Amino acid sequence: MSFRYPNGKKYEPKRNLERKNVVKKDDRFSNRGMNLEEDINETNEYYRSHGIAIIHKKPTPLQIVNVHYPKRSAAVVTEAYFQKPSTTDYNGVYKGKYIDFEAKETKNKTSFPLKNFHEHQINHMKQVLSHGGITFIILRFTISNEIYLVYASDIIHFFDEKITKRKSIPKTFIEDVGTLIEIGYHPRIDYLKIIDKIISTE
Repeated sequence: MSFRYPNGKKYEPKRNLERKNVVKKDDRFSNRGMNLEEDINETNEYYRSHGIAIIHKKPTPLQIVNVHYPKRSAAVVTEAYFQKPSTTDYNGVYKGKYIDFEAKETKNKTSFPLKNFHEHQINHMKQVLSHGGITFIILRFTISNEIYLVYASDIIHFFDEKITKRKSIPKTFIEDVGTLIEIGYHPRIDYLKIIDKIISTE
C-alpha cells in the first residue's frame, strides 16, 4: 500500500538502521535498538496498563484513494494521501493535566537541526502553552543514545530567530535547559517523572 502527501509526493517510511547494531539484550537495555517512537509507545502502554496516565500517539488523517477487494469480505487500501499536516506526535492526560509533545531523533553529535521541526508543530505548541497545557519535546541523539526532555517554552525562541539564519539548537543548550532521561526497563523512557516537577510547583 502506498501513501502520498497532499502535494502528491510518495511517503517513504524511515528505516531503523540501529537494529543492526544490537548484539545482545539485558534487563536494563532490552530492545536498545528500538527507535524513539517505539520506546515511547512502549512507555505509554506501561503508563496506561498501570493506571498512571492515558497518552496516545495521534493518528494521521488519511484520504483513501484506491481500495482493492481480494475477497468479498475484506478490503485492502492500496493508495492513500495524508489529508493535512499533523501537529505533534502525542497527547493525553496525566494527573488532570493536558500533555502534548513531539519526539525527534538526530544523528548529529553537537546540535539538533531546526529542519527536523515544522512551523505548524511549533505554532501548535504555542497554542497549547497559551491554554495552560504542558507541552515539550523529547529529543534523542542516536549516536550517544542520549534522550532529553526539553520544555517547548525553552526552545520556541529558536524558531522565532530563523531570520538570523540559525539552523540548529546547540546540544550544550539542550543539556543546560533540558533533563536527561535515563533509559530503563519498565518503563523504557520515564518522562512523566520529569513532568511531576512542573506539576508539583503549580
